[in-house]
Amino acid sequence: MSNPDGLLVDIAAMVESERSNQMPLTVVVPGAVITGRLAPESLWNERVAEVLGASEHLKPFAALFTAPATGDGDGVAPPAARPTHLHLHVARILQGSYGLPHTGGMYRIAIADVSSWTVGDLSYSDQ
Repeated sequence: MSNPDGLLVDIAAMVESERSNQMPLTVVVPGAVITGRLAPESLWNERVAEVLGASEHLKPFAALFTAPATGDGDGVAPPAARPTHLHLHVARILQGSYGLPHTGGMYRIAIADVSSWTVGDLSYSDQ
């Protein structure tokens, strides 16, 4: 959406400020419906860095997801004034009756690309 939904931005800002990863969210973006849990960017980055760091081939990319220190000793970068992206983990792209990947993945979605959304993690069936 060219004019991001203010309520969705507020939800993302609240998640960022509380460092919570329990907010279930389903979004519609061009070509996909994605469902998962909204996480603060810093926690999402940490998890991506862990996964990449565990791979011999992808380890060099892990540094890109490591938050720079803020100078106050906590090692966490301050959040942007207003979030521009959603960071979903344990997320799946819903395709028919299947969720891909089956175990859930990590997705970064531009809020401006979200055409509709709902609070909740849509379930799917493997049958």
